[in-house]
Amino acid sequence: MADLHWPLYALRICTPRIELRYTDDELARTLAELAIEGIHPPEAMPFSIPWSRQEPDVMRREYPKHVWASRARTCAEDWSLKLAVLLDGEVVGVQDAFAKHFPVTRQFETGSWLGQRFQGRGIGAEMRAAVLHLGFVGLGAVRAVSGAFEDNPASAALSHKLGYTDNGWSIENREGTPVRLQHFALLREEWEPRRRDDITISGLEPCLRILGLDG
Repeated sequence: MADLHWPLYALRICTPRIELRYTDDELARTLAELAIEGIHPPEAMPFSIPWSRQEPDVMRREYPKHVWASRARTCAEDWSLKLAVLLDGEVVGVQDAFAKHFPVTRQFETGSWLGQRFQGRGIGAEMRAAVLHLGFVGLGAVRAVSGAFEDNPASAALSHKLGYTDNGWSIENREGTPVRLQHFALLREEWEPRRRDDITISGLEPCLRILGLDG
């Protein structure tokens, strides 16, 4: 019945390896537990906001709240499609696609995280490829952007692997310390030669009106 009230619950993007699902409440709780288990080494911080350092009880409360808040503000002018990533039915991380004024700009940004025990297996590249397919094929985007801190070379390498080009940098405040954030961009025409024919999207059409893309 939830699909009748919030069409995004039925959104699926599938590759031969993984499935992306819009995060419902059950998935949000599962993702909180995965984050508690660990996303990165204690000395690292890949996020601008250090949410991954929260105590377990706080994470269990705050992560679902974060998902609810994102869902509540979803509209054509500001949306974030927090997609849970499943590998063989197991939740392994999150792939986000977000944008402001997308019907006008046709530009979206991506962000992601993967449970530490699932890293190093090519899943990160697969989930980014899936969300790029959603953006360019499903939503008609013309440009995708992403970013990574300079001490996160794995993320930068993934962007380059998928065809992104360097797009400058900025200085961000990360836990009270200035850190350089590298920016990357990928145009639709640069992505087209890398377009895959083994990625499918389902449940998108009923969501388009919410995103301001119903014609």
